[in-house]
Amino acid sequence: MFDFRQLRYFIAVAEELSFTRAAQRLHISQPPLSQQIQSLEQDLGVRLLERNKRNVALTEPGQLFLEQARQILLQADEARHLVSEAAAGFSGQLRLAYTVSVSFHPALPQALLRFGRNAPNVRMQLSEMYTEPQFSALRAGQIDVGFVRNEPAHEADARALRLEVIDREPLLLALPSGHPLATRRRLRMSDVAGQPFVAQPRELAATLYDRLVQLAAKSDFHPQIRQHAQQLTGLLALVSAGIGLALVPTTMRAVRLAGVSYVPLQEPDAHLLLAVASRIDDPSPVLAQFLSTVADLKAARGVPIIVPD
Repeated sequence: MFDFRQLRYFIAVAEELSFTRAAQRLHISQPPLSQQIQSLEQDLGVRLLERNKRNVALTEPGQLFLEQARQILLQADEARHLVSEAAAGFSGQLRLAYTVSVSFHPALPQALLRFGRNAPNVRMQLSEMYTEPQFSALRAGQIDVGFVRNEPAHEADARALRLEVIDREPLLLALPSGHPLATRRRLRMSDVAGQPFVAQPRELAATLYDRLVQLAAKSDFHPQIRQHAQQLTGLLALVSAGIGLALVPTTMRAVRLAGVSYVPLQEPDAHLLLAVASRIDDPSPVLAQFLSTVADLKAARGVPIIVPD
């Protein structure tokens, strides 16, 4: 069976119509070139070239084979390029999950934009998912990477997953604009002890719910949850209606809802983690390329990615 070298040799002779010029073009001597062309013709069982001491010409089968030889080499080059792109993580698929609150954080769109420019041939599959289900989905191989809001609580998850911390995002109190504390520059949790709160159900958003309980406990009270809402934007609607206060990430300032004021908390531990999680044993080149993009983005910023006041 003929090989790629014979095809390249044949194309050179067919285009130059000269064994001498073809040999010079290929940087080889003429005898091995002639031997390879003869071997190719014997393998195919046809004469591809008519030659004498003065002239070389393509036969009709030679004309047809020249077109096919060019196509074969072109397809081989394309295959080589595709394989190289896949090995480098520039093609393939990436299944990415993120919590709802992360959709308001600039890290997510910035990472997607930069990765899209670096690896435009990667098919992205995006899905919203709370943090704990992301850990389970990562271990089950259902997603490749996730933007999460907490470290794994279970030892098995902690052993199987790696986390790249992007930000420790400050938390705010969202208050009705008419609230007596709404104009304060900063608040302590003790300032709102006994006030009604609204929160997401713990079974859906344990991270933020637990942070509310922990911060309140340090100020010697337990938050009174008057109403639940499944989405953060739903919480803000309840705040606007005067039903209660809400603890939210700083990036929720991007939601400009009439009747809602945001006030930073003074507590130094009033923050929410943002990290990228993936399986330690995942060998995917696409995942490696995405994690490299995130690392570059973090290094380029040099500081936590926070939305300004």
